[in-house]
Amino acid sequence: MFSLTVRRHFMIAHSLPRESFGPAQGLHGATFVAEVTFRRAELNDDAIVLDIGAAGTILDEVLAGLNYKNLDEHPDFAGQLTTTEVLARFIAEAVAAKVRESDDGGALAGVDVLLREHPDAWAGFSMDFER
Repeated sequence: MFSLTVRRHFMIAHSLPRESFGPAQGLHGATFVAEVTFRRAELNDDAIVLDIGAAGTILDEVLAGLNYKNLDEHPDFAGQLTTTEVLARFIAEAVAAKVRESDDGGALAGVDVLLREHPDAWAGFSMDFER
């Protein structure tokens, strides 16, 4: 399996109103580094998984809806805890939707999203594409 990874950082505000989250129960900011890996079983005719610029644009477009937003007020997260795991799944699903819109989307096998909150802590979500 071949892969291509692009990464960007983005900033959000949110609260995690459950006792298990300790001080993160209150409204606070977080800066994430999002790493999205595009997977493909065979390289395309240009001997690549996906154009790096196109991969970056897809990620930029997805993160534009999250960057500098208060996720407590974001309609896509109504009634959800916006944990790192939930955000990783949201980004993976949004990236997958954009890939399906592209001409090259049918050949990709899936995406993996890692969200790094801290150099020592991260969460992820992997999605295989249906064929």
